[in-house]
Amino acid sequence: MKIAQVALRFDAPGGVETNVREVSRRLLAAGEEVEIFASDLYDEASWDRRSGYAPVVDGVPVHRFAVRKRLIPRLTLPLMIGLMDALSERRPQVIHAHSHRYGHVLEAALVADRRNIPLVVSTHYHPADRRERPWTRGLLRMQDVGFGATAYRIARALIVETELEARLVRAFAPADRIRVIPPGIDLAAWSDPVGDIPPPGLPDEYLLFFGRVAPNKGLPFLVEALARLPPAARLPLVVMGPDWGERTALEAQARSLGLEGSVRFLGHVSPDGAVRAVIRGARALVLPSEWEAFGLVLLMAMAAGTPIVATGVGGVPEVLDHGRAGLLVPYADPVALADALGRLTDEPGPTHERVRVARERVQAFDWSVTVERHRALYREVASG
Repeated sequence: MKIAQVALRFDAPGGVETNVREVSRRLLAAGEEVEIFASDLYDEASWDRRSGYAPVVDGVPVHRFAVRKRLIPRLTLPLMIGLMDALSERRPQVIHAHSHRYGHVLEAALVADRRNIPLVVSTHYHPADRRERPWTRGLLRMQDVGFGATAYRIARALIVETELEARLVRAFAPADRIRVIPPGIDLAAWSDPVGDIPPPGLPDEYLLFFGRVAPNKGLPFLVEALARLPPAARLPLVVMGPDWGERTALEAQARSLGLEGSVRFLGHVSPDGAVRAVIRGARALVLPSEWEAFGLVLLMAMAAGTPIVATGVGGVPEVLDHGRAGLLVPYADPVALADALGRLTDEPGPTHERVRVARERVQAFDWSVTVERHRALYREVASG
């Protein structure tokens, strides 16, 4: 089957990007014909457009398009110049577009409608950030309804990652087209730590945040929570992931709280073995986000046997079995976050039990399961 995967960014850090890459290369290995259509945008926060991308990634051809920046923030969406012509010319049997409130989803839907090509959309839905102003929330809700009445009416299936996301998307999209397919993890890669070498200079013991250093990740609350811990119980914080404009402010906050030497930024880390080694070596993975549709990093920590402290937002409670596989805390509550970090040391028995549950639970999330569910869905929509 000839499948076109359409995403704003590709071969760049991020959960959506990882999902597209892992599914695409495994579809190719399973005998499907896969092509990826993406823009030249590498970092959306700084609007970093790049050239020189590899034309083939993991054996999958990648077509790149110049991206037109939105003229009105939150209203005019990024569009890929030439995407519609390319999709029409390639004539895939299924178009699979990723993300919500993005212009390339509307472009893919127009081609699917005109050419009678089955469309699948993975929404990766994020509701309005609670820090947004009321008028911005209103605009975002208008976009939700607009997508539900246009692209999602054209789509033959809408993929969501959790039951919570299904309930949220059901409020504005056709409920009978929603399918819950969680992302996955390469369990085989996590089974043997031999050859996984961490970057140099890591502390002997540390707490870890892994993800974009972005405003919605709640990192100021984590730094404040760290300052609230007794000095004898305070571990260094390692921040692993690309900077989306927050690092300077976080460094200033750490200095003001007397933590200048206790917060270390690694930036983007590669190869994958180095990432695995950093996660395995952490005393705990801490994810203090304002929202996570799913949280792929949680699966990594679960596979590594690393304890988890995370905010109970979005799909996180479902992933962590509502607290059985990791500690859940409220968002924007540094007191609760500091208390949870302290409990990791003070309560070794419950911590070990959560790790045991997490290791058992993650076995159901291998990428092979995710890909087979995608293949079955593609066959379903292609058959009408």
